[in-house]
Amino acid sequence: MTGAEERIERAFEQNLASVLELSHRINANPELAFEEHETSAALIEMLEAGQFTVEKGVAGLPTAFVASAGSSDFAFGLCAEMDALPGIGHGCGHNAIAAAAVGAALALAPYAGELGLTVRVFGTPAEENGTGKEIMVNRGVFDDTHAAMMVHPALKDVVVPHLRASRSWQVAYTGVGGHASRPWSALNAGDATVLAQTAIGLLRQQLRDGIRVHHVVKEAGTAVNVIPDHAVVDCMIRADTIDEVDEVWERVRRCFDAGAVATGTSAEYTALPSIYREFRHDPDLTPLFEKHAKAAGRTFPDYPDKMFGSTDMGNVSLRIPAIHPMLSFDLPAENGNHTAAFAVAAGGPDGDRFVHDAGLAMARTVAEVARSEHLRARLITRAGGR
Repeated sequence: MTGAEERIERAFEQNLASVLELSHRINANPELAFEEHETSAALIEMLEAGQFTVEKGVAGLPTAFVASAGSSDFAFGLCAEMDALPGIGHGCGHNAIAAAAVGAALALAPYAGELGLTVRVFGTPAEENGTGKEIMVNRGVFDDTHAAMMVHPALKDVVVPHLRASRSWQVAYTGVGGHASRPWSALNAGDATVLAQTAIGLLRQQLRDGIRVHHVVKEAGTAVNVIPDHAVVDCMIRADTIDEVDEVWERVRRCFDAGAVATGTSAEYTALPSIYREFRHDPDLTPLFEKHAKAAGRTFPDYPDKMFGSTDMGNVSLRIPAIHPMLSFDLPAENGNHTAAFAVAAGGPDGDRFVHDAGLAMARTVAEVARSEHLRARLITRAGGR
């Protein structure tokens, strides 16, 4: 370990108690997409106390921010996700993700000048719904940063997870309501959802491996003796690329059309704002993170299944070099991401271990990149060629 690494590690450990308290506080007060006001304020408060300059409300998003320390022409970003899941809380561990990013940044900041580094923390809202990073990318927030990373909790330690693209739509059926005892003049919007889901189930056998079609009926009547004149379905499609998602949607849309045709109702389609693009892992950053995560005690078995969900960090990776490793909680398979048990773990010892290991590995990785003339030059050159 170099002298710089030892000093960064000491700084990380000195800040760890307050960083863990931050993680616990965010976990106990989950906030939904674009509503992360207290979470954002807590992160900003700690970063400002660590001598970061913070730009608030970036990209026109009230809870988004960019915190910066250092004045080098080489900038590395750490992404701090903030939002929680409805009814579940931090079932994806965003409290631990944000705290790990802050912990790494606070450890790096005192040595930014020595490293020739500008370290940035991006407070990114609405990863679960609304893809805040897509908005930030499109409005140029990441354009003067040369690379970015974040680490996500899961049930496996994986350096290069398979993260797929996805997009969502809402389908609204309109029919004619009526009394269920005299149904012959009605057009049942609820039945349209049943037929559409049946058609999608049949379509799945013709879809390529790895493609997923998710749907949930959000409205389809309120009383058993009333034929509904209105129904709403949300649909999400996952595939390896966003182009493939859009191709599959054309086939899935015909299934929804079939529900309307069969029931005599009409269907209206709305593209929802959430768009998660495919992830492009930087080939030089991933082995560095793996080395430093192993030094923190993590192992990376060669799992045959490295397929995970979707993330708007993929949107960042298509603009600048980025990585998104996964570090595990010690939980049974049924208590994985997007469960209440995972939310509890994110605020307990599993979450604390994650914050320590992820934060320290990120700090060491960024420091090594900053000291590498070759990597600095490549990342700066690639950014200049955007």
